[in-house]
Amino acid sequence: MTEKLLQYLWNYKVFTHFDFKNTAGDPVEILDFGKWNTDAGPDFLAGKIKMNGVVFAGNIELHVKSSDWIFHNHSIDPNYRNIILHVVFQHDLEIEELVEQNIPTLELKEHIDTTVLRKYEKLIGETRFIPCEQIFRPDQIPVHFHESNILKKLEDKSAELEQNLSQFKNNFEAVLFHSLAYSFGLKVNAFIFRQIAESIDFVIINKVRQNRFQLEALFFGIAGWLENPEDEQMGMWKREFDFLSTKFQIPKLKFRPKFSRLRPPNFPTIRLSQLAGLYHQHQNLFSKVIQIEKPEELYGLLREVKASEYWDHRFNFGKISSVDQPKNLTRDFMELLILNTLLPLKYTYHKYRRENIADEIINFYNAMTAEKNSVTDGWKILGMKCSTALESQSLIYHFNHFCEQKNCLNCSIGFKLLKEPSHAR
Repeated sequence: MTEKLLQYLWNYKVFTHFDFKNTAGDPVEILDFGKWNTDAGPDFLAGKIKMNGVVFAGNIELHVKSSDWIFHNHSIDPNYRNIILHVVFQHDLEIEELVEQNIPTLELKEHIDTTVLRKYEKLIGETRFIPCEQIFRPDQIPVHFHESNILKKLEDKSAELEQNLSQFKNNFEAVLFHSLAYSFGLKVNAFIFRQIAESIDFVIINKVRQNRFQLEALFFGIAGWLENPEDEQMGMWKREFDFLSTKFQIPKLKFRPKFSRLRPPNFPTIRLSQLAGLYHQHQNLFSKVIQIEKPEELYGLLREVKASEYWDHRFNFGKISSVDQPKNLTRDFMELLILNTLLPLKYTYHKYRRENIADEIINFYNAMTAEKNSVTDGWKILGMKCSTALESQSLIYHFNHFCEQKNCLNCSIGFKLLKEPSHAR
């Protein structure tokens, strides 16, 4: 038993019976279990009990053992002066000051099903994949589980985007550029690509985007790759970058992307060239994204994007590769951009305009195919269906925010598992 679990059980009233008695044997009727307080002070605020015909209103404090009252120094803390009930899992010590103030102590040990405790031990124990995998069943998934997770994910993303919008004066075009740069960088270079994007005033991007050569020169120069040209093309990019730097007074800061732990198609050289290609092809990218109503149209925006011809037979500067072909965006990478950047920004824009398009966004996710990775594979082994992006994105979000953190007491699945002890096995 932990104090957090005890609070959870009290909040959700997960008890085998409710004929409570204090440690003196007097009946205690709980009229209001109180409001769970996650900040400093008593665990439950504004509770209400009835004992010996008298109704008491105030705060309720929970402990695993009665003696924790002393160990937590509540006696000298003024926040605990309005306590009407001391709730414990095990009563191991009479607290004299509570007896003197006629504050009852309620022991819960006999009111909690032991299967709940066994389940919780399994949840927080060592696991292969998710904490509840030994007792999990797909039919325990709550109604609208996937939709709820996707909306939580969108709200999380929206909060990040709103911070960026505040910093860049609600310029959605600029924020889209920063977000796309982050996604093009993948895990290894995401923050570095964002720094590159944010170091360039978006007004400059708008002025040079009709000239792809200039866009690439700008990106490659800020990445610090043009200082010692290795071939004629690099020399041309360097001269163009020097010109642009003087013309637009671009800061001399350099943000150097990493190549380690990346397969050649994901090298930052290729990804920055593709990003330049995207912004060269679509002069009003943000407007196009907002107006799109079907997933396939989003793919249409990205389908023709590729690195410039210089990269057809290279992955790095000055080095000819045996692989000689255009470096287009793959379907998987397009899906990553759509799911992690385009749809969250579309959602945030309409939220900013106080327009609810949650159902429309959910339909986008539902119309796209599921990702395949170790997380979705783990859920499939447990019997979960995962055929659409709605399902895969939901399960990935749930794994990252609940399962991996062992945040079982705030998990909708964990709630059902603990709430229904008869399902234990």
